[in-house]
Amino acid sequence: MRTDARRPLFLLVHGGSGNARTWEPLQNELALLGHLSYAVDLPGHGAHADGPAAYHRLPQDPVALAAAPSPMCGVTLRDNVTHVLGIVRRVAARRPVVLVGHSLGGLTISAVANAAPELLRRVVHLSALCLGDPAMLTEPWGVVDDNLLNDAAARIVVPTDLPDPGVVRLNWRAAHGDPELFAALKAAVMADASDHRFRLLLDCLDPDENHAVWEPAALVRADGWGRVPHTYVRLSEDRGIAPAVQDHMIRTADALTPDNPFDVRTLAASHVGWFGRPRLFADLLAELA
Repeated sequence: MRTDARRPLFLLVHGGSGNARTWEPLQNELALLGHLSYAVDLPGHGAHADGPAAYHRLPQDPVALAAAPSPMCGVTLRDNVTHVLGIVRRVAARRPVVLVGHSLGGLTISAVANAAPELLRRVVHLSALCLGDPAMLTEPWGVVDDNLLNDAAARIVVPTDLPDPGVVRLNWRAAHGDPELFAALKAAVMADASDHRFRLLLDCLDPDENHAVWEPAALVRADGWGRVPHTYVRLSEDRGIAPAVQDHMIRTADALTPDNPFDVRTLAASHVGWFGRPRLFADLLAELA
């Protein structure tokens, strides 16, 4: 298929417990609109990561799941940035790049934009973390955070003796056998989709994530990220990152770059809404392109 080289490629960076597979419904819709996209597996994630086999075996063995080593141990924000930058450079040699990040992936795309703003046409934070003030790393944010994800995720934490304290293991697949847990997790991240679609999402997710990426290098900088046009896709039905939290991040970043504020777009969708309603999100990204 021949495509217009002036059209950008959407480079998609997943959030916590995600991987390239979680973007497939959105990529299919983008393709129908004539847009190229590439979904990243961050280090320690996806098809090329040696994740705990006990997570996928049924019935699950809780002891084996707790004891399995993690591909996320030792993975840093720098590893993520190096990996994504390598892809950005390869694409940017041929066509413009629109860098899209979701949730925890917002920290990675912020750091990538800081490192190479000249290689990006636009950065899109899709209900993604965006830290515009160092105090956001260490102090309460002073906003009402009525998210449902923290409590729901706490119910699927797997206690481990992993050597990296930043790594958390979540047993998403446990929800298949527990209707109450299933309902709680679905309400937190994908309330606007069918139960069938949410089951498909659960089977895509990775168990392990390294939250050590929450570090000073993830802060957006006016002389890096602030030079790139940036959009925040605000999800008004999000109970993973609550709208009030999204709004606080937008305001804080805008104060850092008042001459280049966020282009804010609002969709009435859940935290992983594109997995169940991909056309809505594809239409918005196509408009941004």
